[in-house]
Amino acid sequence: MQGLSFNRKRRTAQKKQHRRAPRQTGNLKFENRKRKLRFEKKPSRSAASLAAEIFRWGMEIAIVCAAAFLIVLAFGERVSSAGDSMRPTLSNGDVVLVNRVIYNIKDPSRGDVIVYRENENVHYSIKRVVGLPGETVQITDGSVYIDGEPVTEDIHVSGIEYPGVAAEPVELGEDEYFVIGDNAASSDDSRTPGAGNVTRDEIYGQAWFAVKSDENFGFIS
Repeated sequence: MQGLSFNRKRRTAQKKQHRRAPRQTGNLKFENRKRKLRFEKKPSRSAASLAAEIFRWGMEIAIVCAAAFLIVLAFGERVSSAGDSMRPTLSNGDVVLVNRVIYNIKDPSRGDVIVYRENENVHYSIKRVVGLPGETVQITDGSVYIDGEPVTEDIHVSGIEYPGVAAEPVELGEDEYFVIGDNAASSDDSRTPGAGNVTRDEIYGQAWFAVKSDENFGFIS
């Protein structure tokens, strides 16, 4: 009897052990894995590199502003034409742009339309160059003669009925220019006593573009 009781207890213990054992399915193992989110912090620029970039931007802006200022100063100075002495090239009230750089590179040429201020006058005059330094200018029968020869270049000057001081040969100094308005009949210029020749240091620049004109908008020739 004791042997049977012992055997029953043993079988009961084996059953309990079997129930408690973990259940396995072949070689598979199930694991709970939590996905980890990783946040990477971008490296920040150093204060020195940021300052260098700001300085570079500032220099670029300064260069652009300086270039714009020089362009306006060199080519964008505005002068108004007073009167009709330069018709038909320019009319009264026309606004022209003045090239202030060109005569630092080269001397004025015959036929150039120049802007100048003579005898410390507060107003600028606009006329066309006819005679150059060292030449002798004379006007005979409405035609311009240089060193005794008629001018062959197209100087756009017409209607010279009044020769003025140029009725006799006018010898130009080494820094003097003889100028006449395109509309010579209505122009006070180098022919007029008291006006005289234009010296090199009185020349402000070359009139090169009419920006405000009802008739003559465009390049000046």
